[in-house]
Amino acid sequence: MKGGGMEFELTKEYIEELKQFIADEDSNSARSKIENLHPADIAEIYDEISIDEARFLYLLLDDEKAADVLVELEEDDRERFLKVLPSEVIAKKFIDNMDSDDAADVIGDLPEEKQEEVLQHIDDVEQAGDIVDLLNYDEDTAGGLMAKELIQVNDEWTILTCLREMRKQAEDIDEVYYVYVVDDDDILRGTLPLKKLLTNDPRARIKELCKRDIISVKVDTEREDVAAVMEKYDLVALPVVDAIGRLVGRITIDDVVDVIREEAEKDYQMISGISEDVESSDSVWLLTRARIPWLAIGLGGGIAASVIIGFFEEEVHKYVGLASFMPLIAAMGGNVGVQSSSIVVQSIAGGHKQQSTINKLLKEFMVAMLNALILGGIIFGYSFLTGNSWPLTLSIAIAMVAVIIFASLFGTIVPILLDKFKIDPALATGPFITTSNDIVGMAIYLLIARYLFIILG
Repeated sequence: MKGGGMEFELTKEYIEELKQFIADEDSNSARSKIENLHPADIAEIYDEISIDEARFLYLLLDDEKAADVLVELEEDDRERFLKVLPSEVIAKKFIDNMDSDDAADVIGDLPEEKQEEVLQHIDDVEQAGDIVDLLNYDEDTAGGLMAKELIQVNDEWTILTCLREMRKQAEDIDEVYYVYVVDDDDILRGTLPLKKLLTNDPRARIKELCKRDIISVKVDTEREDVAAVMEKYDLVALPVVDAIGRLVGRITIDDVVDVIREEAEKDYQMISGISEDVESSDSVWLLTRARIPWLAIGLGGGIAASVIIGFFEEEVHKYVGLASFMPLIAAMGGNVGVQSSSIVVQSIAGGHKQQSTINKLLKEFMVAMLNALILGGIIFGYSFLTGNSWPLTLSIAIAMVAVIIFASLFGTIVPILLDKFKIDPALATGPFITTSNDIVGMAIYLLIARYLFIILG
């Protein structure tokens, strides 16, 4: 992060000095410490100070920077901060200085009664209307991500008219990425390259100059699909249209980066066996509730594995060496399954679904077979050199090959099936795969051992 032309580093000494200025109500010194910082840097400071100290600093910021800092705050910190502010202050100091998408996000975090109060204090009726429109969209769709601020021109206008209208529209926009071309019904028809505005006759009509090959998404497009489109086509902004093709907003790259980060965090938690979106600062009850479902599944899997071992109790007592390799077989099955499922989930998340299920399974089978033969050969050599019996040595080696192949194919097909049924495939990379492979791997190992000990004595 950058602030004041140089990289900002938040240190304990910095925080202590800033807190002292606040305690002394030394506004000038406190302001000098933060006025040249980037809003993201100031948001980082807010994680280290109390709510009263944060409120003191906020009053020192100009309205535009205060709004930018509020957007940069973590959702929980922002909610905590807004609770102590009057609705009128939120409207005048923050909402009036935000883009419509950021304003909708902030207002959407407030209780319903306070949402109405804040909206009533917004002087610009058009801005308030835009925010209300955005609040009606599902936050996980393109409509929930988009901003209403954009530059649009009519395809019947001349360049001269277009430039005059663009100046008016640009007053409310920080960054102009594209100029969108619409017809009289606001149907999106294309984009207008700025170069053509500068190099053509001022009397030329926009319809003769605009590019028609435009990429857009509909308001109900899932946000993961929006991110995939922008990544695939290297876009910095993406127009959003309604069901009949009318231009209703645009999504910019900064919003998509947030989506990618949030999805990565959610998938990481799911892989780790955490069923809800939680933070380390959440309550003990919430953290427990998020973890207990998958821990319970793991416990159930452990009980199931012990039941399977009970079926082979006679063999385990008779051939004690079997027990020493059980953890190894279970661990290999779990590790291989997680590897395979992680690769498939990564492919699905990246939008690379072109390869057929059969081709994926065949490729994974070949990889699994090669890995299984190498690892099976290693464990065979180890068992042979350490003097284990032929039945035990063969049981371990053959079981290793079988378990690796099964775990690999199971780890491949489960996320594909989950994706087919519109269930987040990241579920397949966590305790579900590990537990399933533990149970099946143990059954495979003990069945192979039972028959080999019978055959080879």
